[in-house]
Amino acid sequence: MLFRALSRCLYCGAVAAQVIVLNGGSSSGKSGIARCLQAVLPDPWLAFGVDTLIDAMPASMRASDAGIEFAPDGEVIVGAEFRSLEAAWIEGVAAMARAGAGVIVDEVFLGGAASQQRWQKALGGLDVRWVGVRCEGGVAAAREVARGDRITGMAVSQADVVHQGVVYDLEVDTTHTEPMQCARIIAASLR
Repeated sequence: MLFRALSRCLYCGAVAAQVIVLNGGSSSGKSGIARCLQAVLPDPWLAFGVDTLIDAMPASMRASDAGIEFAPDGEVIVGAEFRSLEAAWIEGVAAMARAGAGVIVDEVFLGGAASQQRWQKALGGLDVRWVGVRCEGGVAAAREVARGDRITGMAVSQADVVHQGVVYDLEVDTTHTEPMQCARIIAASLR
C-alpha cells in the first residue's frame, strides 16, 4: 500500500531537483517565472534573486569601487567587496538547499561561464537545474522602460552576454511566452 501511494505521488509530479537556477539579463522575466514556479511546483520553494543580495547590502556598497556600480549606460561594475559578500550569499543559498529547502535562484551571470562556475562550486552535490531565460533585447528594453526602476540600457547590454559560455539543462524565451507558461515548461522538465 505504501509503495502504491508513493509511486502515485511520484507520478503526480514529485520534483527531484533541489535548486533551480534561472539566468538571464535584466527585465528578461526571471522574477515572474520564479513566482510562477512557486505557484506550480508541488512543494513550497524559496526564491532568491541577485536583487535580494543587492538590497541587503548597505547603501555605501552601491556607491563605491569595491561594491557595485550602475553606469549611466546600464553597465554593471562589481568590486572586490561585492564579490566577497556575493560568495558568502551563494554559500548561504546552497546551505538552505542542503538543509532541505527547494530553492529558486534568479540570477544575472554578468561573467557568463565564470559566474556559473562560482555557483557550480557552491552547489556541488546538489541536484541543480540550470535554466537560461532569454528575451530579445528590444523586448527586454521596453519592459525596462515600463518598469521604471532600472537604468536604461541595462537590458540590452545584458541580453546576450549573460549566456556566453553558460551550459543549461533547459532554455525558455520570454520574448513571446508568458512567465506562467515558462514556469510550466520548467516544472514539467523536473518530473
